[in-house]
Amino acid sequence: MNIGAVDHVEFYVGDARQSAFYLCTAFGFRVRGQAGPETGRADSRSLLLSQGGIDLVLTSALTPGHPAAHYVSRHGDGVANIAFEVPDAAEAFATAVARGATPVEEPVTHGRCGTEVVTASVLGFGDVAHRFTQRTGDRADFLPGTMDIIADDPDESERLLHTVDHAAICLPAGTLRPTVAFYEEVFGFRQIFEEFIEVGEQAMDSKVVQSPSGEVTFTLIEPVTDRRPGQIDAFLARHGGAGVQHLALLTDDIVTAVPAMEARGVGFLDTPGTYYDELAERLGEPELRIEDLRRTNVLVDRDHWGQVFQIFTQSMHVRKTFFWEVIDRHGARTFGSGNIKALYEAVAREKAMA
Repeated sequence: MNIGAVDHVEFYVGDARQSAFYLCTAFGFRVRGQAGPETGRADSRSLLLSQGGIDLVLTSALTPGHPAAHYVSRHGDGVANIAFEVPDAAEAFATAVARGATPVEEPVTHGRCGTEVVTASVLGFGDVAHRFTQRTGDRADFLPGTMDIIADDPDESERLLHTVDHAAICLPAGTLRPTVAFYEEVFGFRQIFEEFIEVGEQAMDSKVVQSPSGEVTFTLIEPVTDRRPGQIDAFLARHGGAGVQHLALLTDDIVTAVPAMEARGVGFLDTPGTYYDELAERLGEPELRIEDLRRTNVLVDRDHWGQVFQIFTQSMHVRKTFFWEVIDRHGARTFGSGNIKALYEAVAREKAMA
């Protein structure tokens, strides 16, 4: 199975237009397409948002029977489908099902004016699916015959973000290893990193799996049940089971992107000043100036290949589940040993301030 990059990420939300307004205003996305009753979809409305190489689809149910209605009722707004680029969607679907994946959507062909898109979905973790997406022709026509493409925005904002770097996924206790095995056996992913995290009386296990192309990366996390319940337990309870805790979006200039998004209303988690006082001694001199990192609250870590800079947003969701990460890689291919712990501690600080 030849999986390329993340083609798009679909969110199920209560109000697609309201969610789009926030993402466009705060993060600089632009609405590029729409689908609904006017395009033949009587039971739902979808908006396509784009920035750089990132495509987000926001879908709201218009009838009680649409899957988005059930999803939002159970989980609130959240990620429902992480789509994979593939050269042959029907073949990928058949292979995944033969290897044990649960089918969600049989292969469907969407076409218009020489552009063709074939899609098919299987279940991944929890009730989050993966849509195999095969494109031929003009990629700008995102879902030909089903979604209308809107004219380019004449007031397009600066492109601060350009790729989906990874997704962090919370899993119920006892399901981490079976989930890793599932992604290895069904999709051909491989485990590239693992870490046991302890923060105070709380602990969690994490493993990172990645597609052979290196372009799809999932950080899988489960709570440790013989420790005091922590933020992973809280996510699972509030979300109603396994789900995407955050999406990381790649930028090539994090110390410029963060202030720009803050000015538009994005709230980022604060970092204690002592973190930067001890940074050079702990990691050596970072490639970005410590003064800039302190000013922007950006964290830094390293692996064998280089350094990685990151920051996490405050959650805007009522349930305090999903949030975003902005990440800037300077040679790093995976995660440093402090990466996931930094996230855990950052979220713990936000909870303490709530």
